Amino acid sequence: MSLITELRRRNVIRMAGLYLVGAWLLTQVAGTVLPMFGAPEWIARSVVLVLAIGFVPALVVAWVFELTPDGLRRDDDVAPEASIAPQTARRMDRAIIAVLAIALVYFGVDKFVLAPRRAVAQTAPVGADATARASTASLKSIAVLPFENLSDDKANAYFATGMQDEILTRLAGIHDLKVISRTSTEQYASHPPNLKVVAGQLGVATVLEGSVQKAAGKVRINLQLIDARSDSHLWAENYDRDLQDVFAVQSDVAARVADALKAQLLPAESERIASVPTRNVQAHDFYLQALALFRQLQTSSAHDPAAVGRQATGLYQQAITADPAFALAYAQLSYLQSYLHWYGVDDRPEVVALAGSTARQALALQPGLPEGHLALGYVHYWGHRDYAAALTEFAIARAGMPNNAEVIAAIAYVHRRQGAATRGIPELRQAEVLDPRDSLIPREIANSYTALRLYPEADAAYARSLAIFPGDIEAQEQRATARMFAGDIAAARRMVDAIPADSDPQGSVSLLRFKLAMLLRNPDAALAGINDAPQWLMTRWEHSAVPLSLLRGQALVAKRDIAGARPALLQAQAELQRAMDNPGTAADALSYLGLAYAGLGDRAEALKAANAAASQMPMTRDPIVGAFQLERLARVEAQVGHPGNAIAHLVQLMQAAGGETLSITTLRIDPAWDPLREDPRFQALLRKYQVAADPGARAPHG
Repeated sequence: MSLITELRRRNVIRMAGLYLVGAWLLTQVAGTVLPMFGAPEWIARSVVLVLAIGFVPALVVAWVFELTPDGLRRDDDVAPEASIAPQTARRMDRAIIAVLAIALVYFGVDKFVLAPRRAVAQTAPVGADATARASTASLKSIAVLPFENLSDDKANAYFATGMQDEILTRLAGIHDLKVISRTSTEQYASHPPNLKVVAGQLGVATVLEGSVQKAAGKVRINLQLIDARSDSHLWAENYDRDLQDVFAVQSDVAARVADALKAQLLPAESERIASVPTRNVQAHDFYLQALALFRQLQTSSAHDPAAVGRQATGLYQQAITADPAFALAYAQLSYLQSYLHWYGVDDRPEVVALAGSTARQALALQPGLPEGHLALGYVHYWGHRDYAAALTEFAIARAGMPNNAEVIAAIAYVHRRQGAATRGIPELRQAEVLDPRDSLIPREIANSYTALRLYPEADAAYARSLAIFPGDIEAQEQRATARMFAGDIAAARRMVDAIPADSDPQGSVSLLRFKLAMLLRNPDAALAGINDAPQWLMTRWEHSAVPLSLLRGQALVAKRDIAGARPALLQAQAELQRAMDNPGTAADALSYLGLAYAGLGDRAEALKAANAAASQMPMTRDPIVGAFQLERLARVEAQVGHPGNAIAHLVQLMQAAGGETLSITTLRIDPAWDPLREDPRFQALLRKYQVAADPGARAPHG
C-alpha cells in the first residue's frame, strides 16, 4: 500500500482534520470566555501551547492504534475482517462536520454579537473620581480656563475669549501635551475656588488661568500656570503690549508653558507656535468677533441661526477684505459655510462650491495650515459625501492639531458614515478624553450604539450626555427615538412629553411625536402632535426635511379619511416637486414624493420616485442616509403591492448597522408593514430577528 492509502485506512488524515478544527474552536472560545472571568493571560496561552504539543502524539496514536469494540488495540493485532475502521471513519466524518458547523456558528456570533459588545467594554467611561484623576494625571496635561475680561467695555468679552482660544490652539498643536478642548473648559469660572476638583473633572494636572484687559490699542494679559495637585505656581507672567503684538504674546506663552511642563517640541510645532496669522489688527478683531458668533451656532445657543450665520459670514469676509492674505480667516469661513449647509441653515447649492473655493484659497496662501485641511475635509464630508477624500484631509489636520478633539471626532463620524460605527467608537472615546465636558461627544457615541442596535449601551451614553447638558433637546429626542426602536414605547413617550412645549427646533420634536403616535395606530394623536409644527420638519438622523402636508395626508389616510387626505397629499406633491430643483434636497424630496404618490394611489409614479431616490443615494455611498431612502422605498413597495421587493429590502436593512432606521420593534408594530404580515417571508424575518433580540420571545403573526 502507498503511504497515503495507509494513512487513510488508519484514519490518520481524519484525525488531523478533526484535531485542528477542534483545537481552533477551543482556542477561540477560550480567548473569549477566559477574560470574562478575569483569568490571567497565561492560561489562554497555555491552552494554545498544550494543543500545539498534543498534535503530533494524536497522529501517532491514530497510526499505531485502532478503535475496536474491545477498546484501543494495536493496529497490527487487529485482523482485517475484524476491523471497524470504515465505521470509525464515518463517525469521524460526522464529527468533523459537526465541529465545523459549531465553529461557523461561533464565528457568526463572535462577529455580529460579541465583537460590538467588546467594543463597548473597551470604551468604558473614564472613572469619575475627580480628585483621584487630578492626582494621577500626567504633568504634561493642561486645561486653559476662560480668561477673565477686565476691559471697561464688556462688549470686548469676545476678545478675551479669543485670546484664550488662540493660546489653547497653539498648545494643542504640541504632540507631547494633553490639552483639554475649549468646549469643556468654557464651562468653568476664570478662577474656580477648588482648582483640584476642576482639574480632576478635566483629567489634567495643570491649569492656565488668566485675565485680559483691552483699551485704546493696548492689551494687558496676566497669566499663571498652576500645578493643581499641589496648588503651586509653575510659571506666571504679565504682558503689557500693543494690540499688534498679541501673537508674540501667544507664542511666548505657548513656548514657556511647554518648557515648564518639559514637553518636547518638534520643529514643525515650534514653527506653528511662532506663526503670525495676520499683522492687521482690524482683520484680527473681525475674525475674533466672527469666531464668537460661530461658537454660538455650534453650541446651539443662537436663537436665530440664519441671522447669526449671516452675521458671522460677513465678519469673516470683512477680515479677509482687511487682510487678503489671512489664510486662517479663509479656513474658518469655509468651515462656517459647510456647517450652515449641512445643518440646513443655508441649503443653497452654491454654498458648497463657495466653501470649497474658500478652503482651497486658505491652503493656497498657507499650504500646511491644519485648519485649512480641516475645512476642506468638511467640504468633502458635508458638501459632497466623498468620505475617502474627507479622511485624507482630516488625517493631515490631525497631524497638525494632535490634541484637537473635533478632528478626531470628525474622523469617527466619517467612519460611521462608511458603515464602520464600531471602528468610530474608540475614536470618539479619544475625543472624549480631550473634551470630557462636551455633551456632544457622548451623544454621538450613543448614536453609534443606536446604529449598531446596541440600545442599552446607547441609552447609557445618552444619559451621560444629558448629565453634562440636561437641556440638550437633540439628545432628548435621540434618546427617545432609541427607546422607541428598542421597543420601550412608554419610556419614549415619557421622554418626548418631558420636552418643553416651546422647544421644537425645526419641527423635529413634532415629527417624533407624530412617529410615536403612528406606531401606536393613533392618527388623531399624530395630527395633534404636528398641529403647531412648521411647514417643513427636520429629521435629526439624516438631516432631511419632510413637508407637513405629507404627514397630515398620511395621518388622514390612516383614519380612512381619503377625501381629507387627498388635498394634503396633492399639496405635498407640489411642494416636493419644487424641492427637487435644489440638488442638495433632490434625493430626499424624491423619496418623500414616492410616499405622497403611494398615498394618492399612483403606484407607477410612487415606485418610480422611490426607486430613483434610492438609486441617487444608495447605501454603498452613504449607509446612514441610504438606509433611510431604502426604508422609504420598502414602505412604498409594501403599500403598492410589491411584497417580495419590500421584504428583500427589509432583510438588507436588518443586516446593516441601521438601528436608527429599522428594528425588530418597528417591524412588528409599524402599520406600514401591515400589507406584509401574512407573507411567510415576512414572518420568517420576524422570527429570525425576534429570537436574536430576545431568545425567549416568539414573533407574532398577523
